[in-house]
Amino acid sequence: MAIKATIYKAALQVSDMDRNHYQGYELTLALHPSETEERMMARVASFALLADEKEGDEQLAFSKGISTEDEPDLWQKNYSDEILMWVELGQPDEKRLRKACGRAQDVVIVNYNDKSDIWWDQSKHKLSRFSNLRVLRFAEAEIQALEQLCTRSMQLNITIQDGEMWFSSDKGECALHPQWR
Repeated sequence: MAIKATIYKAALQVSDMDRNHYQGYELTLALHPSETEERMMARVASFALLADEKEGDEQLAFSKGISTEDEPDLWQKNYSDEILMWVELGQPDEKRLRKACGRAQDVVIVNYNDKSDIWWDQSKHKLSRFSNLRVLRFAEAEIQALEQLCTRSMQLNITIQDGEMWFSSDKGECALHPQWR
């Protein structure tokens, strides 16, 4: 019998002063058996940084992700089912990125560990040809600190100001300094 995903609930209160975005989100996250809590929390941080004011089906959402080859980790679609934003975690290969850039208006790759620096050095010249592609980097140590706030039912307050992210919960607090490459 296959191992099933572990379900996490996350209540986020996002105060993004850089974009004047203030909203609460009730998220249900499925932690795939092959996924780590560190990666899941990188997805949460990406969601908080990229979410916007759109309502309903046009909101940034978690897809089936790691268990589905044709879907990213997060995406935003419009009512016509066109992909507005495709968010991929890790170090995807060029073929996958070419497909994503062809299907979505905006593609964001999120690197969340120090191994991604090697991937970036090897890939940046090839990736520069995609005009709708951006690469975001979180430091591995900061994502590991964020992982310490993870519980099966978590409430996170997230403040974003001057490009920095502060997370707080009843388990503590941490800061992330996302960098656009």
